[in-house]
Amino acid sequence: MRSLSIISLDSISKFIRYFIIGGIAALTNMAIFFIFAKILQFNYLAVGALAFIVATFVNYILSVKYVFKSGIRFSKQKELFWVYVVSIIGLIENEVILYLLVSLLHVEIMISQIIAVGAVFFWNYIARNNFVFRGNGKEIVI
Repeated sequence: MRSLSIISLDSISKFIRYFIIGGIAALTNMAIFFIFAKILQFNYLAVGALAFIVATFVNYILSVKYVFKSGIRFSKQKELFWVYVVSIIGLIENEVILYLLVSLLHVEIMISQIIAVGAVFFWNYIARNNFVFRGNGKEIVI
């Protein structure tokens, strides 16, 4: 039976490390988005998807090195597959937020991208921590 665990120093440390890794991935995302959508004027939704995919891979590589224990619940191939499955939900959230902010509310695209990336960050951490990289099946952290 699953139970919510009390927040431990290890959980806080893991979240802080993921926050730093997420920041690096977010900067990767923002750089790609800025160059291709803002400067080169490619479609912001297409660029948003491309930037998200690249940033997800950067996040995965750094997360398994510094945050999560890789290969415990799934093989590395299945683990990467599940990271991208979880990320597809985040990508949909990212694209919807971008569309709503840019096309409907006319918010500047870089501000919209920052808001979208920030919103998706929390989904990614919770889903990866509690599904993809959860080792023992008992610990669920929100």
